[in-house]
Amino acid sequence: MSNAQQPLFADPTDTASQTGILPSQMLAAEIGRQILIDAPLADGQIQPSSIDLRLGATAYQVPASFLPGPKGPGGQGDVLARAKSMALAELDLSGGAVMERGAIYIVPLMESLKLRWRHSAIANPKSSTGRLDVFVRLIGDGAREFDRLPEQYSGPLYAEISPRSFHVKVKQGSRLLQLRIRHGRPKLSLSAMRDLHERYGIIEAADGVMADDPDAIFDVRGGTRLSINLRGAGTDGVVGYKARRNCPHILDLEAVGAHDPAEFFVPVRADAAGRILLEPDDFYILVSRELVAVPPDVAAEMIAYDTFVGEFRVHYAGFFDPGFGYFGAASRPEQPQAQTNGTAAVLEVRSHEVPFYLDHGQTVCSLLYHKLAALPDQLYGEAIGSNYARQGLNLSKHFKRPYPA
Repeated sequence: MSNAQQPLFADPTDTASQTGILPSQMLAAEIGRQILIDAPLADGQIQPSSIDLRLGATAYQVPASFLPGPKGPGGQGDVLARAKSMALAELDLSGGAVMERGAIYIVPLMESLKLRWRHSAIANPKSSTGRLDVFVRLIGDGAREFDRLPEQYSGPLYAEISPRSFHVKVKQGSRLLQLRIRHGRPKLSLSAMRDLHERYGIIEAADGVMADDPDAIFDVRGGTRLSINLRGAGTDGVVGYKARRNCPHILDLEAVGAHDPAEFFVPVRADAAGRILLEPDDFYILVSRELVAVPPDVAAEMIAYDTFVGEFRVHYAGFFDPGFGYFGAASRPEQPQAQTNGTAAVLEVRSHEVPFYLDHGQTVCSLLYHKLAALPDQLYGEAIGSNYARQGLNLSKHFKRPYPA
């Protein structure tokens, strides 16, 4: 491998230096150590830089979301005890059960953690989960925040689940969340992000506008900006899809490629000015104007952009595994004409409080890049059956083609 193709941050032969996100082979080695499981791993459960978390056998419907807070007397801090004490109903997931739109459920997971010193964890809904408008967050005992577990956390894991647009059917073993384990603080500095972009072209606008303007690529927090594509994202002028209100149909999360998309979504087209109107609390599937590439020795995390840019939020799915949008093209300095990396990011968007006009090219979120502790033994893509390796404006894997137009 040439110098231009050498990994920037992770050296697979250096086992002493492991600061970073744990890659697939290191996650596999932690089964029974930092990651405890109630049943053997499922096929594909370990991804290039994360592990899917599986629902347990029972769901507790609760009247409201909560954070357990520090442990104390009377079961304070114990998620399961609190969920049972306030449960409106219990669902047996062993044979599958329907979670109703708008309801909130707490589900013990089949995985638990026993993190070591300097190891922490972060979770995010799987991409398919977010595209179905299923709001899912990770909770741990004694947690002060969702989706993040501190260093040396030891205990069970729970999912808080709230379907927002559709009734959904889930079962024991369904995988709605994915979890990463971090050793130390792996977030790349702004200078390292710039080096990464210079080398690989980690983010490019489809129209090339951003390619040579670093100030347009990076925000002050050290992330790469993502904006909305409202020109030619789909066919027949379709730039997105909106979930049907009060949809009566049940969406089975275990049924891949089985659902009629027209029963759940309607197409969205931009107006003559190249904008769309986001209606309050409607759910939209849109696509980024930029093409994203995640080289093999890093991983990326999508975060919501500053709310001062508008009354909307890009939410839910947020992990980009190493290899996403990266197709092995030569690095930019050596062969700039060979740069073929990049895949659009599908974005799940809601407007809150008031209607909001969204314009083509408007910034909606950003990506933070993190180094890996080592090169993974697998990359995101067709080789491992990834569903969105070369995606455009795509609904989740649960829907048949063609989409409504």
